[in-house]
Amino acid sequence: MKITKVEAFTKNLALTKPYTIAYKTISDVENVFLLITLENGITGIGAANPDTQVVGENPAQVLLNCESDYCQSFVGRDIRHFRLMIQEIAAAYPGKPGTLAAWDIALHDTFGKYMEMPVVDFYGRHIESLPTSVTIGIMDVEDTVNEAREFVNLGFKVLKVKMGQDVELDIERIKKIHEYNREVIIRVDANQGYDADDLHRFIKATAGLGLELIEQPVAVGKEDLLSSFDEESRRLLVADESLKNSTSAIKFADTPQLFGNYNIKLMKCGGLMGAFDIATIAKAAGISLFWGCNDESIVSITAALHAAFACPHTKYIDLDGSLDLAEDIVTGGFILEDGVMSIRDKAGFGFELN
Repeated sequence: MKITKVEAFTKNLALTKPYTIAYKTISDVENVFLLITLENGITGIGAANPDTQVVGENPAQVLLNCESDYCQSFVGRDIRHFRLMIQEIAAAYPGKPGTLAAWDIALHDTFGKYMEMPVVDFYGRHIESLPTSVTIGIMDVEDTVNEAREFVNLGFKVLKVKMGQDVELDIERIKKIHEYNREVIIRVDANQGYDADDLHRFIKATAGLGLELIEQPVAVGKEDLLSSFDEESRRLLVADESLKNSTSAIKFADTPQLFGNYNIKLMKCGGLMGAFDIATIAKAAGISLFWGCNDESIVSITAALHAAFACPHTKYIDLDGSLDLAEDIVTGGFILEDGVMSIRDKAGFGFELN
């Protein structure tokens, strides 16, 4: 079954409310969408919203690449060769994970629809559902607790708290969330905001407060600071900005392991195939999988969920990136009930164009 049309466009999906992390405030959500149409009328959809500060590629560059003559040359190719096409695009655009992710997701969705099966079932479904965390940005203590209360009232049982600007404030925020609700699971994300002293102080002060994970505590390139921590502390740590692709996955798999968990984002590694490369390395090294996202369309969030559920050693998901969007170009995709995510029994990734 041949591809007859490839088209790309951008859309600012925006956020219902901006939020702050350690190094920026986010309000706009510019996503690139890629549509692939087959000769039988099937249309698959891909999307990308890479973080420029993390991977060095922005949505404008993704759009330019997706509209190139090279990408248009895939018209006429057989969708059954989708994995080969992904490999060719990876070779043509090295170091451009947003471009690759848009294509990888679109080709997977198109192939799944052609095969009339969910993408996760093509690879083998190992997980049926998992609770996702929802994100609380950097804010004062009172607002933090109020937002935590709002999320808990909506049914969420796992909260991720952004921090990294003021360790004493961060400690107080975590303590107050725990005082409010001792049953809620707390994850934190410093977004590279700490040094070793800050992290030691934070871990000591929050012991016993239900802290499950600490994402990217130190800056990229400063990971050796983590070698001063004991193994129990390092098992809490999640490599995010430090982990971009299989090369960095191999680097941090070496002993002593500085991170007990890998945060896989399709926007960092270039889609499902890149994600599975990282997952294979993590499994061999005994490192748990944590699937994350940027602020993204339902398109790429659902793709990440399918990838996560195809990996037996997936332990955590943080796939709330579409929940605060003001709009989207698709509906469907995943099911969310009381903070737990599952996959619709639909072909491809199970979403439909609005």
